[in-house]
Amino acid sequence: MKESGGRKQGAASPCAACKLLRRRCAQDCVFAPYFPADEPQKFANVHKVFGASNVNKMLQDLPMHQRGDAVSSMVYEANARVRDLVYGCVGAISSLQQQIDVLQTQLALAQAEVAHLRVRQNRPFSSYGPRPNSPTNSGFPSPKTLDSHAKPIFDMDMVMDHASYGSSMW
Repeated sequence: MKESGGRKQGAASPCAACKLLRRRCAQDCVFAPYFPADEPQKFANVHKVFGASNVNKMLQDLPMHQRGDAVSSMVYEANARVRDLVYGCVGAISSLQQQIDVLQTQLALAQAEVAHLRVRQNRPFSSYGPRPNSPTNSGFPSPKTLDSHAKPIFDMDMVMDHASYGSSMW
């Protein structure tokens, strides 16, 4: 007969938490359902960041149906803290937000360039106002003059090398 946490009756295999803490894993161990013996690093990081006593208190204070989500959040934050001791999850979120800002700027520039090119492309065919080659349009340069001096409004040299960008953020 199997019990929660994958432990067999008679031959109690301690969960990762009890194994790390070097204690006997009781049948009602609060850690066992969330920190199985085959994932020791999962609890090791959580223990390093939050401490076993604090994790135990947090889990005891939560209803059973919320404990799995709480453990997932603690594991995610602990792993982020192991990678970035100072900022943790906030550093990852901030880095991603900066990437979003840069990409939104690039997108806005590209959309503006597309709109500009569409206006330039449709200008000679426009039915509004005088035609560019008509005698009544003497104040405007001809399309040939426009094309000979035309430069893109936005230079698309802002494309970033994301491989080097990611490592230099934090």
